[in-house]
Amino acid sequence: MSIICGCPLLECVYCLACARWAWKRCLHSGGHDSEDWGLATAEEFEPVPRLCRYILAVYEDDLRNPRWAPPGGYGINPDWLLAKRGYEDTHGHAPPYIVYVDHEHTDIVLAFRGLNMVKESDYAVLLDNKLGKKKFDGGYVHNGLFRAAVWVLEKEGDLLRELRGKYPDYTVTFAGHSLGSGVAALLTMVAVQNRDKLGNIERNRIRGYAIAPARSVSLNLAVRYADVINSVVLQDDFLPRTATPLEDIFKSLFCLPCLLCLRCMRDTCISEEKMLKDPRRLYAPGRLYHIVERKPCRCGRFPPVVRTAVPVDGRFEHIVLSCNATSDHAIIWIEREAKRALELMREEDDVMEVPAKQKMERQLTIAREHNQEYKAALYRAASLSVPDSYSSEYGTFDDHEDETELSDGSFQERSSRGSSTRNKKETWDELVARLFEKDESGHLIPKKLHSK
Repeated sequence: MSIICGCPLLECVYCLACARWAWKRCLHSGGHDSEDWGLATAEEFEPVPRLCRYILAVYEDDLRNPRWAPPGGYGINPDWLLAKRGYEDTHGHAPPYIVYVDHEHTDIVLAFRGLNMVKESDYAVLLDNKLGKKKFDGGYVHNGLFRAAVWVLEKEGDLLRELRGKYPDYTVTFAGHSLGSGVAALLTMVAVQNRDKLGNIERNRIRGYAIAPARSVSLNLAVRYADVINSVVLQDDFLPRTATPLEDIFKSLFCLPCLLCLRCMRDTCISEEKMLKDPRRLYAPGRLYHIVERKPCRCGRFPPVVRTAVPVDGRFEHIVLSCNATSDHAIIWIEREAKRALELMREEDDVMEVPAKQKMERQLTIAREHNQEYKAALYRAASLSVPDSYSSEYGTFDDHEDETELSDGSFQERSSRGSSTRNKKETWDELVARLFEKDESGHLIPKKLHSK
């Protein structure tokens, strides 16, 4: 009798638990992910709208006669465009991109377009991966995106090195959207590890911007490369929040809402501590910039606010059940809202009438604060026992007793038993030879395509 009486009680508890979960998930807004972050400034956010326009320019066939230019145009001087690579040039190894020398901003830019849903080669790049398949610099990366990054640097390395020799004071920026964001982020990491390919450029002159980023690197790499890689997320964008491997997302593309909902329910049952300690789990790379323009239970769009941080835990771990989850992924909307957010920042600066000297001092202060935040993120990663969360070559930890310095200035860890925990650094030629081989016409072909 007591058992029979207890069944309705258990049902009530179960229903209340389900109702509480549904209530919390439906009220969870994209703005909650960054509510504790600091606000970005106009100086640090200035490149984002401009790079979004450069990415949009990749879609044009003729930049002298553009067909889909955003309001105000692309901001590109066609005479400064050095290369435009389409699918016939990349042979499907990477998405199309441009190489542009921005003399106005003293920058050499390589910008990638996003996923082309009618190109099988783009899906081939995404599907070339399995969880934990590819290791790089003590962490895990998406294998297909990594191959694409290596292929691009091998193909354009001579051109970039020539440009660096011609313009030694220019920075080198890799930018991309969606699929291209993963290639750009990994290309930044590969370039940092092989700076001789760019004429021994300093690390702080290499920058990467991942717009609507794919989760392409493990947590330790996402934090350690936060000084050179920046990811930009618009409000409820689904891709940076979806821990489902990219290959599974696009296999189920036509049932994406169902996939997101199921993933949301599954992640609710997994503790964040367990997520952080899985070294194979992939994340959006680098420092995060979150553009927030909507508020929960409010209709319409509000003036966009940009928040920034280098988070370790709470790094876009929750999918937002929103009708804007896919539209916020569009590069057109991101460019529009980023431009609007930058204009509001500048208007606020103009109202405050900040003198030029104080602006320069503020830029130095921002750089110092970012460096401190970067160090704090590394310490936080170590305190949470995130695998391989050792310091980068900037030596953000004070204790290097278990590390030896390599010839290139980076550090190699030693275990207490005296055996090295990391392999000897692989040379560029060895890396390319391991991933590719040349066909009769001299083109690089992934080795797996010819393996028997």
